[in-house]
Amino acid sequence: MELRQLAYFVAVAEERNFTRAAERLHVAQPGVSAQIRRLERELGQELFDRSGRSVRLTEAGAAVLPHARTALAAAAGTRIAVEELTGLLRGRVAIGSVTAHKVDLPGLLADFHRDHPAVEITLSEETTDELVDGLRTGRLDAAVISVGDTVPDGLESLVVDDQPIVAAVARDHELAAHPGVPLDSLRGRALISLPSGTGLRARLDEACAGAGFTPRIAFEAGDPGVLAELAARGLGVAILPAVVAAARPERLAALPITRPGLRGRLVFAWRAGGPAGPAGRALVGRAREALRAGGP
Repeated sequence: MELRQLAYFVAVAEERNFTRAAERLHVAQPGVSAQIRRLERELGQELFDRSGRSVRLTEAGAAVLPHARTALAAAAGTRIAVEELTGLLRGRVAIGSVTAHKVDLPGLLADFHRDHPAVEITLSEETTDELVDGLRTGRLDAAVISVGDTVPDGLESLVVDDQPIVAAVARDHELAAHPGVPLDSLRGRALISLPSGTGLRARLDEACAGAGFTPRIAFEAGDPGVLAELAARGLGVAILPAVVAAARPERLAALPITRPGLRGRLVFAWRAGGPAGPAGRALVGRAREALRAGGP
C-alpha cells in the first residue's frame, strides 16, 4: 500500500468522480483508475460503487476513508517536522495591524524573510475587531491590536505600547489653554474619532457610557493622522493616542483626559495555543523574542 494510492483514493472519494480527481491531482485519469484498482486488489474489497453516473463509496470504502486521511495527514506532519528541524520552512504567514503603533513590523518581516525566503508573507491593516476575528478564525497568524484592560478571549499577547489617549485641539481652540479636560466636559462637543470597531473608539465609548452620555462624533476617519489634521483646522476635538498628538506641537494642544483618564494598550496577539501552521508559529516565536528584548 502506497501513500500515492491513498491520496488518489481520498481525491476520488471527495470528488465522486475519477476525471475530476485526476484533474485535481494533475495526473492522467487512467493512472488514477489503475492505482485504485491496485489498492482494491491489495485490500480484497471494492472501495467504490461505479454503477451510477458518479462513483460512491462502498461500505468498505467508507471504513477505509478516515484511516487514509489520517495516514496522509501523518505523512504531511512528518514532512513539516523535518522542514522545521532543518529550517526549510515553506508555506505562508499572514499578519495584521492597526494603523498607528511603534512595532517595527517591516523590520521583523524582513528578518523573517531573509531566513525563510520560501515563505509567502502578507501584511494587512484593519480595525481591531476585524483583526481579532481574523486571529480567532485562523485567517491571521498574528496581529498588533488595541485592547482595554483585558485581552479578547481565545488570544494570547505581549504588550508593546501603553500610552494615554488625549483630547487634541487647535492652538486657538477655547480648550487649548487648559492643562487637561475632564471626560464629562466633552459631553455634547463635536468629537473627531476613529470609527467603531477600533480599539481607541471602544475605549472612548466605554468611558462615555460609564459617565452617562453618548459621544457626539462629528467626524470619523481610519487614519489617526487625518484626525489630527481635522482638529488642527478647528473642526472639533480629536481623540488620539498621545504620541500622534505630540507629533504636531506647533498646531495641536494635547490635553490629558481626566476623571477618568483614558489609556490605550497595543499588544502583539496570536491565537491561544499558537498558529496552526509551522511558518506562523515560527514568526510568532521570533516576534515574541524580539519584543521581549525591546523590539525588532
